[in-house]
Amino acid sequence: MSLRFRQLQAFHAIIETGTVTGAAEMLGISQPGVSNLLAQLEQQTRVPLFVREKGRLLPTPEADHLFREVDTVVRGLDHVAQAVSDLQNSQIGQLQVVSQHSISFGFLPPLIAQFARDRTGLSISFQSQYSPKVQEWVLSGLFEIGICEAPLLQDGLSAHRFQVACRLAMPQGHRLSACRTITVRDLAQEPIIAMGPDHMTHRQMRSAFQDAGLPWQPQIHTHMFRNVLSFVREGMGVSMLDPFALDFDREGGFESRPFEPAVHMDMAVVTSRHRPLSRIGQAFLDLLLEQITPYTVAGFKSD
Repeated sequence: MSLRFRQLQAFHAIIETGTVTGAAEMLGISQPGVSNLLAQLEQQTRVPLFVREKGRLLPTPEADHLFREVDTVVRGLDHVAQAVSDLQNSQIGQLQVVSQHSISFGFLPPLIAQFARDRTGLSISFQSQYSPKVQEWVLSGLFEIGICEAPLLQDGLSAHRFQVACRLAMPQGHRLSACRTITVRDLAQEPIIAMGPDHMTHRQMRSAFQDAGLPWQPQIHTHMFRNVLSFVREGMGVSMLDPFALDFDREGGFESRPFEPAVHMDMAVVTSRHRPLSRIGQAFLDLLLEQITPYTVAGFKSD
C-alpha cells in the first residue's frame, strides 16, 4: 500500500479542525480537494474513517487510532518544513566567530547581539584569541569567520583586508589633551606603554622616534590592548591604540588624539577558501564588513 503524505495531511487536518472547511483553510486548498484526498485514503486503506451525521464528519475508533500514528508524522514534517524555511531566511544555524582582542570586547558583542535578535534558533560560538591562532582556527574549520591582524600566516584563507588609523591614548586631563594632534616630538619626555616588539604599532612608533632622533625606550610592554588601556587609565603613560579598543571602551578615564606621523593597523576578516560559508555566516559577514567600513582608512589597497 502506497499512501500519499497529502492524504494523511488532509485526514489529520480534518481531525484537528473538526470540519472539511477548516481543513481546507488550514491546508490552503479547496474543500473538494480535501474531500477527494479523504476519499482516496479511505479507498486505499479500506477502513471507514468517518461517519457522516447531520452534515458533520465524526471520526470512527479506527480513525482515532490512525490519527495517533499520523500525528507524529505530520507534526514532524511540519517541523522539518519550518526548519527549511528558517534556514532559507537565516533564522537558525550556528554563528562561529573568532577575533583578535581589541575588536572582540566592545565592538563585536553588540554586533552579534544585533544579528541574533530576530534569530531565535541561532547558536553562537565566539572566542577571542591572538591573530595567528585566529587564522589557524578558521583554516581548521573550528570557526567560519575570523578577524585578525596582518600578516596572514596561513595559506587557504580568503581575506577582506582593511586598515585603521590608531590614536594616542592618554590619561584623562593629561597635559597633551589640549592638543588637537599629537606629534612624536610631543612625546619626548612621556613614559610610553607599548605592545610587544613584534607588534606593528610598536615597530611604527619605534621608527617614528628614530626618524625624529629621539630615544625609543618604552616603560611598559604588554600584549593585550585592554591591559594597555588599563595602564593608561592609571596614569602610567601614553600609548597607541586602534579605534576599536578606544571607541568601544565603557570605563573611560582616558582621552585620545590623532597622531603624526600616522600609525596604522593592518587587519583582515578571514574565511576558509576550502569550505563555503553557511547562510548564517554569509549574512553575518555582510553585516560585519558594513559596520567595519566607517573605521577604515579611505583608499587603503591590499596586496
